[in-house]
Amino acid sequence: MSISDHLRKTLDGPFHDAREKTRVDLSRAEFAPHYTPDLTQARAQALDQMRILTGFGYAADGFRPEQGGTGNAGAAVARIEMLAMSDLSLMVKAGVQWGLFGGAIANLGTEEHHRAYIRPLIDLDLLGCFAMTETGHGSDVQALETTATYDPATEEFVIHSPTRSARKDYIGGAAQHARVAAVFAQLITAGEGHGVHCFVVPIRDESGADLPGITTSDCGYKGGLPGVDNGRISFDQVRVPRANLLNRFAEVAPDGSYSSPIENPNRRFFTMLGTLVRGRVTVGGSAAAAAKVAITIATRYALQRRQFGAPNSDDEVLILDYLAHQRRLLPLIAESYALSFAQNELIAMMHQIQSADPGSPDSADRTRQRELESRAAGLKVAQTDFATRAIQTCREACGGAGYLMENRLVALKADSDVFTTFEGDNTVLTQLVAKELLTGYAEEVQEMSPVEWMSFARTTVSDVVKKRTAAEQIIQTILDRRGDIEDESLLQRGTHLKMFADREEYLLSTAARRLQAARKRASSPFEAFNWVQDHVLHAARAHIDRIVLEAFVAAIDTCADPATTELLDDLCDLYALTVIDRDKAWFIEHRRMSTERTKLVSRAINERCRDLRPRARSLVDGLGVPIALSEAAMLD
Repeated sequence: MSISDHLRKTLDGPFHDAREKTRVDLSRAEFAPHYTPDLTQARAQALDQMRILTGFGYAADGFRPEQGGTGNAGAAVARIEMLAMSDLSLMVKAGVQWGLFGGAIANLGTEEHHRAYIRPLIDLDLLGCFAMTETGHGSDVQALETTATYDPATEEFVIHSPTRSARKDYIGGAAQHARVAAVFAQLITAGEGHGVHCFVVPIRDESGADLPGITTSDCGYKGGLPGVDNGRISFDQVRVPRANLLNRFAEVAPDGSYSSPIENPNRRFFTMLGTLVRGRVTVGGSAAAAAKVAITIATRYALQRRQFGAPNSDDEVLILDYLAHQRRLLPLIAESYALSFAQNELIAMMHQIQSADPGSPDSADRTRQRELESRAAGLKVAQTDFATRAIQTCREACGGAGYLMENRLVALKADSDVFTTFEGDNTVLTQLVAKELLTGYAEEVQEMSPVEWMSFARTTVSDVVKKRTAAEQIIQTILDRRGDIEDESLLQRGTHLKMFADREEYLLSTAARRLQAARKRASSPFEAFNWVQDHVLHAARAHIDRIVLEAFVAAIDTCADPATTELLDDLCDLYALTVIDRDKAWFIEHRRMSTERTKLVSRAINERCRDLRPRARSLVDGLGVPIALSEAAMLD
């Protein structure tokens, strides 16, 4: 095996076989990248490609055997995120059909719903959409306005859009292809509201015409994703049978009485949404997969494009031989590897939780579920932010050629741009991560004196960080080997790990302390949290950075080839140093680094770039983008 083969296998992690098969499947002519601005043509092509995928078993992997699937949730996510390398429209459309619509039926419904819907939606005999977002409410799902009022006289729910802002908006599939919607609405029975629940609501007949009471419209041209038929849905007193309530977590009896195994309304709501975490996991991974395509194309271009001659030479210089260009692209390669390793851990965690038998201790462990949701939110933020930044950098790194549609980078930029705001706005999700981190001890510090707080922070806050460590034994061994000489230790892995962990601990502890102080002078909990929002967002980002670095360290330990391990070590150094350099203002402000040491970080980044430059092609080949999907007209 070549080094690039070893890199790819290590990067694929536990889902190597699924990803390798997907690479073969996506190398077929039907999945060749294309520029198709015509909406009708692009949408038809995406649907045709989905029908081909159905024969490959992609959809069945995402559902449990008793529901009609094969029960390989991890492989399902790994495969769908790789569709982004071919066409992000295809990935989004497949994700809506099998991940969101299908996921709502599978996770919120019961056996009756599984029998009725899952096999048809796997086979695309039933096309659906996921109608959650409204014109007036996106991230704030609890405040959705659509109502589902139960009528005991007919044993039906009446689905209604009471205001213009209650219109379901931006819904993938709603403009054209979907026949049924999984509709999230406020359940009302006997005049009492019970919060947001999900209902199966037919929206079109077999000819594609809107059903009575349903009004759909087309969002039309968007910034990208022409193959996704985003649309809007309004409901005017639409009646559906009582059985159309997806009733795993709540039931309405024929007489209208409401019951739920989860009494607390907030906990019930977040439990229902938590079962749909797979969509968020997939979106983050797909954005990172799109970035891999851009990085591969831009690096290959930099290895052939020449610009300006060296002194006393008639030969022009490869643009990747310029340090400035190395610093553009090589840190992106390092970050791409780091995020991929973190994504592998996330998918493995999701697979373990979602594959557990219902009613087993694993399935009932709310703490692990919450950790999964928090990590999925954090990595979705990290990967989509990275994709936006990386693809734009790659476009610029290819000059005018990068702006031509035939070279893919412009389309990747346009298609991936929305990923930072769908499946959760990134700022809101970062806040979610911070709140989860603070929840573990925020209430305990409310009445503590400063002396009590300092004692508490030294132990508990550190434990909050340590208990989330991905490879605790490996990391502790590295920390124990850390050197004491300042300049040398700054370039050692143990120092990087400690700096990441210390920054997170400090930011979390001070965030809790600031919240404690804010509560005393604020008029409401909202005002108190809003007072320190910038600080808690920084703490969450520091947490995400640590999770990613530790995933990189753990993955290196799985590589069996010494030469590849050495290369990954250098790449990990570059990732860690780049993150430290990005937040060097904080490290200086808090006296964690002197200005002289920050200069050493910058020099070390330059050295790592020079060391990695001869191996750039192996590194991007290791990213695993199939040749058929990484071609561009500007490449030899």
